[in-house]
Amino acid sequence: MMPDVERSSPLPSLLLLLSLTTGLVDAVSVLGLGKVFTANMTGNVVFLGFALAGTPGFVVAPFLVALATFMVGALLAGRIGNALGARPLRHWLLTAAIIEAILLWGAAAIALRFDIAQQAPHWGLYAIIATTAVAMGFRNATIRQLKVPDLTTTVLTLTITGIAADSMMAGGRSPNWGRRIASVVAILGGAAMGALLVVRTGSLVIPLVLAGALVLVGTALCAIHPSAVKPAGS
Repeated sequence: MMPDVERSSPLPSLLLLLSLTTGLVDAVSVLGLGKVFTANMTGNVVFLGFALAGTPGFVVAPFLVALATFMVGALLAGRIGNALGARPLRHWLLTAAIIEAILLWGAAAIALRFDIAQQAPHWGLYAIIATTAVAMGFRNATIRQLKVPDLTTTVLTLTITGIAADSMMAGGRSPNWGRRIASVVAILGGAAMGALLVVRTGSLVIPLVLAGALVLVGTALCAIHPSAVKPAGS
């Protein structure tokens, strides 16, 4: 495991960019794939409960597929992180970015033939859910191992809690308040951008291609920073 990241590290900026792509991916899944999250598993667990209770509009299968494939992605990332922990950080980051971008672009390729209104073909629905969920599971496990405070890139519950609970109004010192607010704004902005792209184009292709490109380009820029030469596990 890596120690807490130094202030001079480019990782916080990269993780804010990845937070923006989370908004893009969840806009694709929620608006285009029928109320399923592929980045936010808490929502899927809640929706799965609705489906199991027989609530109209909620089906069990998509949530189970998302949860299972997300865990597959996390498992793969855990193994790769352990294998690359002694190598330079840039190797780990670029490997993770390439895998994630390929998965997102693969989902975009499948989406070329996917009709949002008809949710067809049926196999395409589950294939897009699976590929994006694997990508997000892979990302979450990688970020977890990087241990950058207040930047999970996908979950905001604790971040928003910290903004209030650690504020001066609550008797705290508002640690990392700028980073916490930036994280919320990044996901909010990505979700708004993704929603506009999905609604206006009627397609999932552009937001998925954009998300993959941002992940790859942002990580490549981070990898050229001098600190990325250090071993990932140091």
